[in-house]
Amino acid sequence: MSDAIHTDTADEGMRPAPPQPVCQNCGAPLLGEHCYACGQPVKGLVRHFSSILGDFLDSVLNIDARVFRTLWPLFSRPGFLSHEYFEGRRVRFVSPVRLFVFLSIVTFFVAQFTLDFSGVKVGNDGNDDAIASAKTVQEVVRNRDATLAELQKAHRDTGDVPGVSVGLDAAATAIRAKADRRIAELKAAKPGTAEASKATKDAEEDEDLSFNGKPWDAKTNPIDVPWLPGFANRKLNELAGHAKENVHRMQRDPNLLKDAVLRAVPSTLFVLLPIFALMLKIMYAFRRRLYMEHLIVALHSHAFLCLSLLLVFLLMALEDAFAPALHGVFRLLQTLLWIWMPVYLLLMQKRVYGQGWPMTVLKYCLLGFCYFILLSFGAAFTMLAGLVWM
Repeated sequence: MSDAIHTDTADEGMRPAPPQPVCQNCGAPLLGEHCYACGQPVKGLVRHFSSILGDFLDSVLNIDARVFRTLWPLFSRPGFLSHEYFEGRRVRFVSPVRLFVFLSIVTFFVAQFTLDFSGVKVGNDGNDDAIASAKTVQEVVRNRDATLAELQKAHRDTGDVPGVSVGLDAAATAIRAKADRRIAELKAAKPGTAEASKATKDAEEDEDLSFNGKPWDAKTNPIDVPWLPGFANRKLNELAGHAKENVHRMQRDPNLLKDAVLRAVPSTLFVLLPIFALMLKIMYAFRRRLYMEHLIVALHSHAFLCLSLLLVFLLMALEDAFAPALHGVFRLLQTLLWIWMPVYLLLMQKRVYGQGWPMTVLKYCLLGFCYFILLSFGAAFTMLAGLVWM
């Protein structure tokens, strides 16, 4: 018996070892998922589709267990993810870039289904047109107040969403200016006279785009900037034509502009991110941190804001779905989220940079004010771009 066992063991020892896999491109021995000599990956596209789909989700969206390990500390522990990243503990969490891209796309995609502007009347189809055709000052005031009330309701419903709230504020300012002009016209012209009719006609023409104080027209009164080349002026007039057409479409369906703005917000935030990181670099110039460290902080802070907005939108959807008795609970949760956002950002700034409270609060307020101005310009550009390309 022992001889048989010894013979079998000897035979196994004499068997040749399995051949070591080699790179199909350069023939070098493989020691991992990539060839160390030429860099070609071991996996190609000739394999099961389910495996390719899994790699796509992991590479592009990073949807795996790390998402669940990342979202909770992102929401509840200010500065934790940034600190872990700086300490080199990165593999357990979703990378900052993927985290921000994923959350921004999902957040504003959900917002398109949650926010509804169908009840808001704008332009010729609503009270704004009634302002232009009003015959008395009292009628202008009444229609102005009704339009502003509708815009204020939309402002409350959106919850200060970047881009949308700025657009609503601009619309309210335009309504007040138009009402003031109409009141001045009515006071200057007697009712029933030719001057009053001309004032009404001029007010109605004011609905269109204007250039050099006259209604814009691609042929009779085009946009012509002297220091721009001809092709640039032609492009401006083409965009003006698109904007004019889209204004009438938006008057019929205000949700068109809302959807266009929300689609453009993620790319706008992505452009503002490096600028925000530069502002952090300037604020903390004496902390001797690399610019990329500030960019990581910017990515995590913006990802947190997107996650918080996503929760607000989901609470708004639940508020519409459940009985009115629960509306107070959902609104309270929304209010708490809005309070938590600035508090979180302050705590994050304090924990990441480690300065005392007086300097942290001072820099937080200064940084917040500067970034709000920057965000307002970005939101205005986003709204304009949405109006042209929606």
